[in-house]
Amino acid sequence: MDPEQAPPTDSAVPNPLGHLLEVLQLARVGDGDGSAADPDHFRGQSVHQPTGRVYGGQVLAQAVLAAGRTVQATRLPHSLHGYFLRPGVLDVPIDFAVERLRDGRSFSARRTHAIQHGKPILSMIASFQEHQPGIDHSTPMPDAPPPEEAPSALDVLGGIDHPIARFWSHHSAFELRHVGGSLYLSPGSELTDQQMVWMRARGPVGDDQLMHRALMAYACDQVMLEPILRSSGTSWVTPDVSIASLDHAMWWHRDVRVDEWLLYVQSASSAQGGRGLGAARVFSQDGTLVASIAQEGMVRLPVL
Repeated sequence: MDPEQAPPTDSAVPNPLGHLLEVLQLARVGDGDGSAADPDHFRGQSVHQPTGRVYGGQVLAQAVLAAGRTVQATRLPHSLHGYFLRPGVLDVPIDFAVERLRDGRSFSARRTHAIQHGKPILSMIASFQEHQPGIDHSTPMPDAPPPEEAPSALDVLGGIDHPIARFWSHHSAFELRHVGGSLYLSPGSELTDQQMVWMRARGPVGDDQLMHRALMAYACDQVMLEPILRSSGTSWVTPDVSIASLDHAMWWHRDVRVDEWLLYVQSASSAQGGRGLGAARVFSQDGTLVASIAQEGMVRLPVL
Protein backbone atom coordinates (compact mmCIF):
# COMPACT_ATOMS: atom_id res chain seq x y z
CA MET A 1 0.00 0.00 0.00
CA ASP A 2 1.18 3.51 -0.83
CA PRO A 3 2.11 5.04 2.58
CA GLU A 4 0.40 8.31 1.58
CA GLN A 5 -2.84 6.33 1.32
CA ALA A 6 -2.53 4.62 4.72
CA PRO A 7 -5.89 4.39 6.51
CA PRO A 8 -6.56 6.74 9.43
CA THR A 9 -5.80 5.42 12.90
CA ASP A 10 -7.09 6.44 16.33
CA SER A 11 -3.92 6.61 18.39
CA ALA A 12 -4.23 8.75 21.52
CA VAL A 13 -1.62 10.02 23.97
CA PRO A 14 -2.38 10.84 27.63
CA ASN A 15 -0.79 14.31 27.41
CA PRO A 16 -1.29 15.76 23.90
CA LEU A 17 0.54 19.05 24.61
CA GLY A 18 3.48 17.28 26.25
CA HIS A 19 3.72 14.91 23.30
CA LEU A 20 3.65 17.83 20.86
CA LEU A 21 6.43 19.61 22.76
CA GLU A 22 8.52 16.42 22.56
CA VAL A 23 7.94 16.15 18.81
CA LEU A 24 9.02 19.76 18.35
CA GLN A 25 12.40 19.05 19.98
CA LEU A 26 14.30 18.57 16.72
CA ALA A 27 17.55 16.60 16.57
CA ARG A 28 20.56 17.80 14.63
CA VAL A 29 21.44 15.26 11.96
CA GLY A 30 24.55 13.43 13.14
CA ASP A 31 23.74 13.73 16.85
CA GLY A 32 24.15 10.34 18.51
CA ASP A 33 25.28 8.33 15.48
CA GLY A 34 29.01 8.91 15.79
CA SER A 35 29.25 11.48 13.00
CA ALA A 36 29.67 15.22 13.31
CA ALA A 37 26.38 17.06 13.68
CA ASP A 38 25.44 19.39 10.84
CA PRO A 39 24.53 22.75 12.45
CA ASP A 40 22.01 23.51 9.66
CA HIS A 41 20.34 20.09 9.25
CA PHE A 42 17.64 18.85 11.62
CA ARG A 43 15.27 15.90 11.80
CA GLY A 44 11.87 15.57 13.41
CA GLN A 45 8.95 13.21 13.82
CA SER A 46 5.21 13.81 13.49
CA VAL A 47 2.20 14.01 15.76
CA HIS A 48 -0.57 11.51 15.02
CA GLN A 49 -3.42 12.86 12.92
CA PRO A 50 -6.70 11.04 12.32
CA THR A 51 -6.38 11.84 8.61
CA GLY A 52 -3.25 9.70 8.35
CA ARG A 53 -1.22 12.63 6.97
CA VAL A 54 1.14 15.17 8.52
CA TYR A 55 -0.58 18.32 9.76
CA GLY A 56 0.74 21.36 7.90
CA GLY A 57 0.92 23.52 11.02
CA GLN A 58 3.28 21.00 12.60
CA VAL A 59 5.75 21.20 9.69
CA LEU A 60 5.50 25.00 9.75
CA ALA A 61 6.28 25.11 13.48
CA GLN A 62 9.21 22.72 13.06
CA ALA A 63 10.60 24.81 10.20
CA VAL A 64 10.44 27.94 12.39
CA LEU A 65 12.24 26.15 15.22
CA ALA A 66 14.92 24.76 12.90
CA ALA A 67 15.60 28.22 11.47
CA GLY A 68 15.55 29.75 14.96
CA ARG A 69 18.26 27.38 16.14
CA THR A 70 20.67 28.85 13.57
CA VAL A 71 20.37 32.50 14.68
CA GLN A 72 21.42 34.35 17.81
CA ALA A 73 19.14 33.62 20.76
CA THR A 74 18.37 37.34 21.06
CA ARG A 75 16.74 37.35 17.61
CA LEU A 76 13.14 36.17 17.36
CA PRO A 77 11.05 35.51 14.26
CA HIS A 78 8.93 38.46 13.18
CA SER A 79 7.67 37.10 9.86
CA LEU A 80 7.49 33.98 7.72
CA HIS A 81 6.29 33.10 4.25
CA GLY A 82 5.87 29.44 3.38
CA TYR A 83 4.47 27.16 0.68
CA PHE A 84 3.02 23.73 1.32
CA LEU A 85 4.29 21.72 -1.64
CA ARG A 86 3.39 18.08 -0.97
CA PRO A 87 1.46 16.09 1.64
CA GLY A 88 3.64 14.51 4.34
CA VAL A 89 3.37 10.98 5.69
CA LEU A 90 3.29 10.21 9.40
CA ASP A 91 5.66 7.23 9.56
CA VAL A 92 8.67 8.86 7.84
CA PRO A 93 10.98 11.37 9.63
CA ILE A 94 11.07 14.90 8.24
CA ASP A 95 14.44 16.50 7.49
CA PHE A 96 14.80 20.27 7.85
CA ALA A 97 17.58 21.88 5.81
CA VAL A 98 18.28 25.50 6.78
CA GLU A 99 20.02 27.97 4.48
CA ARG A 100 21.58 31.04 6.08
CA LEU A 101 20.57 33.82 3.71
CA ARG A 102 21.74 36.86 5.68
CA ASP A 103 22.91 38.01 9.09
CA GLY A 104 22.79 41.79 9.43
CA ARG A 105 23.19 44.10 12.40
CA SER A 106 19.53 43.75 13.38
CA PHE A 107 17.95 41.12 11.12
CA SER A 108 18.68 37.53 10.09
CA ALA A 109 16.98 35.70 7.21
CA ARG A 110 16.72 31.93 6.82
CA ARG A 111 15.26 29.58 4.22
CA THR A 112 14.09 26.17 5.47
CA HIS A 113 13.08 23.18 3.38
CA ALA A 114 11.15 20.34 5.03
CA ILE A 115 11.98 17.14 3.15
CA GLN A 116 10.56 13.62 2.93
CA HIS A 117 11.58 10.96 0.40
CA GLY A 118 14.16 13.42 -0.94
CA LYS A 119 11.53 16.00 -1.95
CA PRO A 120 10.42 19.20 -0.20
CA ILE A 121 6.98 19.16 1.41
CA LEU A 122 7.35 22.75 2.68
CA SER A 123 9.55 25.68 1.68
CA MET A 124 9.70 28.63 4.07
CA ILE A 125 11.62 31.89 4.46
CA ALA A 126 11.62 33.50 7.91
CA SER A 127 13.10 36.75 9.19
CA PHE A 128 14.41 37.29 12.73
CA GLN A 129 15.10 40.58 14.53
CA GLU A 130 16.80 41.87 17.63
CA HIS A 131 14.47 43.63 20.06
CA GLN A 132 14.45 47.33 19.17
CA PRO A 133 12.44 50.38 20.29
CA GLY A 134 10.18 52.14 17.81
CA ILE A 135 6.70 53.47 17.04
CA ASP A 136 4.08 51.51 18.99
CA HIS A 137 0.63 51.38 17.37
CA SER A 138 -1.92 48.62 16.86
CA THR A 139 -5.54 48.07 15.87
CA PRO A 140 -7.82 47.65 18.91
CA MET A 141 -9.46 44.32 19.61
CA PRO A 142 -13.16 44.15 18.68
CA ASP A 143 -15.76 43.37 21.31
CA ALA A 144 -16.00 39.65 22.01
CA PRO A 145 -17.52 37.54 24.78
CA PRO A 146 -14.95 35.98 27.13
CA PRO A 147 -13.74 32.47 26.24
CA GLU A 148 -15.65 30.95 29.16
CA GLU A 149 -18.92 31.91 27.43
CA ALA A 150 -18.07 30.14 24.14
CA PRO A 151 -18.60 26.37 23.75
CA SER A 152 -15.47 24.22 23.53
CA ALA A 153 -14.80 21.35 21.13
CA LEU A 154 -15.40 19.02 24.08
CA ASP A 155 -18.85 20.55 24.59
CA VAL A 156 -19.73 20.01 20.93
CA LEU A 157 -17.96 16.73 20.12
CA GLY A 158 -17.36 15.05 23.48
CA GLY A 159 -20.20 12.54 23.13
CA ILE A 160 -19.53 11.50 19.54
CA ASP A 161 -17.81 8.13 19.03
CA HIS A 162 -15.71 8.92 15.96
CA PRO A 163 -11.89 9.14 15.62
CA ILE A 164 -11.87 12.71 14.34
CA ALA A 165 -14.39 13.87 16.97
CA ARG A 166 -12.34 12.24 19.74
CA PHE A 167 -9.16 13.82 18.39
CA TRP A 168 -10.50 17.39 18.43
CA SER A 169 -12.35 17.03 21.73
CA HIS A 170 -9.80 15.03 23.77
CA HIS A 171 -6.48 14.53 21.96
CA SER A 172 -5.68 17.95 20.48
CA ALA A 173 -2.89 20.01 22.10
CA PHE A 174 -5.01 23.18 21.83
CA GLU A 175 -8.46 24.10 23.08
CA LEU A 176 -10.67 26.01 20.63
CA ARG A 177 -13.81 27.95 21.47
CA HIS A 178 -15.73 29.41 18.53
CA VAL A 179 -17.70 32.59 19.18
CA GLY A 180 -21.12 32.04 17.62
CA GLY A 181 -20.73 28.31 17.10
CA SER A 182 -18.28 25.99 15.34
CA LEU A 183 -18.40 24.30 11.93
CA TYR A 184 -17.58 20.81 13.21
CA LEU A 185 -21.03 19.30 12.60
CA SER A 186 -23.04 21.84 10.59
CA PRO A 187 -22.74 25.15 8.71
CA GLY A 188 -22.89 28.41 10.60
CA SER A 189 -26.19 30.00 11.46
CA GLU A 190 -25.61 32.77 8.90
CA LEU A 191 -23.62 33.30 5.72
CA THR A 192 -20.66 35.47 6.67
CA ASP A 193 -16.96 35.73 5.87
CA GLN A 194 -16.16 36.72 9.47
CA GLN A 195 -15.28 34.52 12.45
CA MET A 196 -13.85 34.82 15.97
CA VAL A 197 -12.18 31.94 17.82
CA TRP A 198 -10.57 31.78 21.27
CA MET A 199 -7.58 29.43 21.39
CA ARG A 200 -5.22 28.25 24.13
CA ALA A 201 -2.72 25.43 24.67
CA ARG A 202 -3.97 22.72 27.04
CA GLY A 203 -1.28 23.37 29.64
CA PRO A 204 1.83 25.44 30.43
CA VAL A 205 4.47 25.82 27.73
CA GLY A 206 7.34 27.53 29.57
CA ASP A 207 9.04 30.81 28.80
CA ASP A 208 10.85 30.10 25.50
CA GLN A 209 9.43 32.82 23.22
CA LEU A 210 10.68 31.04 20.09
CA MET A 211 8.60 28.00 21.09
CA HIS A 212 5.52 30.14 21.76
CA ARG A 213 5.78 31.72 18.31
CA ALA A 214 6.30 28.34 16.66
CA LEU A 215 3.28 26.93 18.51
CA MET A 216 1.17 29.81 17.26
CA ALA A 217 2.13 28.77 13.72
CA TYR A 218 1.19 25.20 14.64
CA ALA A 219 -2.23 26.09 16.05
CA CYS A 220 -3.51 28.66 13.57
CA ASP A 221 -3.37 26.41 10.49
CA GLN A 222 -6.44 24.49 11.66
CA VAL A 223 -8.82 27.49 11.53
CA MET A 224 -7.45 29.82 8.84
CA LEU A 225 -9.81 28.69 6.06
CA GLU A 226 -12.97 28.38 8.16
CA PRO A 227 -14.34 31.84 7.19
CA ILE A 228 -14.44 30.58 3.59
CA LEU A 229 -16.58 27.66 4.70
CA ARG A 230 -18.87 30.03 6.60
CA SER A 231 -19.31 32.28 3.59
CA SER A 232 -20.45 29.32 1.46
CA GLY A 233 -22.73 27.68 4.01
CA THR A 234 -20.37 24.72 4.32
CA SER A 235 -19.01 22.76 7.29
CA TRP A 236 -16.21 20.28 7.92
CA VAL A 237 -18.64 17.38 7.48
CA THR A 238 -20.09 18.56 4.16
CA PRO A 239 -19.78 15.54 1.82
CA ASP A 240 -16.96 15.73 -0.75
CA VAL A 241 -15.53 19.02 0.54
CA SER A 242 -11.77 19.14 -0.10
CA ILE A 243 -9.51 21.58 1.76
CA ALA A 244 -5.72 21.98 1.79
CA SER A 245 -3.36 24.80 2.77
CA LEU A 246 -1.34 26.19 -0.13
CA ASP A 247 0.70 28.99 1.40
CA HIS A 248 0.99 30.74 4.73
CA ALA A 249 2.27 34.11 5.96
CA MET A 250 2.67 35.31 9.55
CA TRP A 251 3.83 38.47 11.22
CA TRP A 252 4.54 38.42 14.96
CA HIS A 253 4.19 41.95 16.30
CA ARG A 254 4.80 41.37 20.00
CA ASP A 255 5.66 38.58 22.42
CA VAL A 256 2.93 36.00 22.72
CA ARG A 257 1.93 33.27 25.15
CA VAL A 258 -0.03 30.43 23.58
CA ASP A 259 -0.81 28.97 27.03
CA GLU A 260 -3.03 32.00 27.65
CA TRP A 261 -6.22 32.75 25.73
CA LEU A 262 -5.76 34.31 22.29
CA LEU A 263 -8.60 35.71 20.18
CA TYR A 264 -8.38 35.04 16.43
CA VAL A 265 -10.42 37.67 14.57
CA GLN A 266 -10.80 36.20 11.10
CA SER A 267 -12.04 37.14 7.65
CA ALA A 268 -12.05 35.81 4.09
CA SER A 269 -11.71 38.49 1.45
CA SER A 270 -11.96 36.25 -1.62
CA ALA A 271 -12.79 32.76 -2.86
CA GLN A 272 -12.55 31.77 -6.52
CA GLY A 273 -11.07 29.14 -8.83
CA GLY A 274 -11.02 26.47 -6.14
CA ARG A 275 -8.95 28.73 -3.84
CA GLY A 276 -9.78 30.99 -0.92
CA LEU A 277 -7.87 33.57 1.11
CA GLY A 278 -8.22 33.69 4.88
CA ALA A 279 -6.78 36.30 7.24
CA ALA A 280 -6.58 36.73 10.99
CA ARG A 281 -5.58 39.31 13.57
CA VAL A 282 -4.60 37.70 16.87
CA PHE A 283 -5.12 39.45 20.21
CA SER A 284 -4.15 38.52 23.75
CA GLN A 285 -7.03 38.59 26.21
CA ASP A 286 -6.05 42.08 27.41
CA GLY A 287 -6.59 43.42 23.87
CA THR A 288 -2.97 43.55 22.67
CA LEU A 289 -2.46 42.73 18.98
CA VAL A 290 0.26 40.06 18.93
CA ALA A 291 0.19 38.72 15.36
CA SER A 292 -1.33 38.94 11.88
CA ILE A 293 -1.77 35.91 9.62
CA ALA A 294 -2.82 35.19 6.04
CA GLN A 295 -3.29 31.88 4.27
CA GLU A 296 -4.50 30.82 0.84
CA GLY A 297 -5.90 27.34 0.51
CA MET A 298 -7.50 24.98 -1.93
CA VAL A 299 -11.22 24.87 -1.13
CA ARG A 300 -13.18 22.61 -3.45
CA LEU A 301 -16.86 22.17 -2.74
CA PRO A 302 -19.22 19.53 -4.15
CA VAL A 303 -20.90 20.46 -7.42
CA LEU A 304 -24.64 20.76 -6.80
